[in-house]
Amino acid sequence: KSYLSLDTSTADAEAMLPRRSDAHLDMAMRAFPGLRILRQPFGETLLGFLCSATKQIVQIKQMLALLAEHHGSPLPTTCHLIDDKPVRALPTWTQLAELSEEQLRGCQLGFRARYIKGTADFLAAHPGWLEQTATLPYADAKAALCILPGVGEKIADCVALFGLGHLAAFPVDTWMIKTMSRRYGLTGWSPTQVAHFGRVHFGPVAGLAQQYLFAWERAHGKDLSSD
Repeated sequence: KSYLSLDTSTADAEAMLPRRSDAHLDMAMRAFPGLRILRQPFGETLLGFLCSATKQIVQIKQMLALLAEHHGSPLPTTCHLIDDKPVRALPTWTQLAELSEEQLRGCQLGFRARYIKGTADFLAAHPGWLEQTATLPYADAKAALCILPGVGEKIADCVALFGLGHLAAFPVDTWMIKTMSRRYGLTGWSPTQVAHFGRVHFGPVAGLAQQYLFAWERAHGKDLSSD
C-alpha cells in the first residue's frame, strides 16, 4: 500500500491543480482517475534513472536485471523463482562502489557505467548523503542531486518526484516536450524553460500534473499527431 501510495488520498493534491482553467489537464485527469505516483526507495530510484539516459524502458529493465543477476545479493529462498533461478536484489550503492567500471559495462550499461561508478564512489566517500538529501526541501534536494555524475535537471527531477516524493518536481523528457508544445504552445522552448513553466502553471503539485499529462500523451498522443 505504501509503495503504490494507496494509503493516502490524492484529493487534496488534485484540488490544487488548475483543472478548471486548463481544459487539457482536466481531460487527462478524467481519463486516468485514481492515478498514483509510486513511492520508490530513493537509492533504487537514483540507480534506475542513471540507467535511463537515451534508453527505452525495456532496455532499462534489462540493465537493472543484469545488475541484480551479476552483482546483487540473493533474496531468501522463500521468494519465487524466475526461470528456475533465485531472485536477487539490486546491488546496493555500497556493493556498486566495490565494482570496476569494466564490470558495470558488462551489464550493458555503456557510457552509463561511468556515471554509476562515479556516483557509487561519491556516496562511499560521503556516508549518509542519501539519508541527508532525503530530508531536504525540493530545491535543495535537486541541487544536491545535480552534483552527482550523470545527473542533470531531468534525472534530478525524476528522482526527486519518484524517489523523494517532491510533487513540486516537473520532469521534462521528450514526451513532455511534445505535449507541452502541442497542448500549451511551447514550441521551441528548452527543457529548462518548459520545467519552469510547469512549476509556475501547475503550482506546488506540478509533478502530479506531469504524470497525468504524460499518461495521456503516451495513451493518446500518437493518435493525434496531426493536430
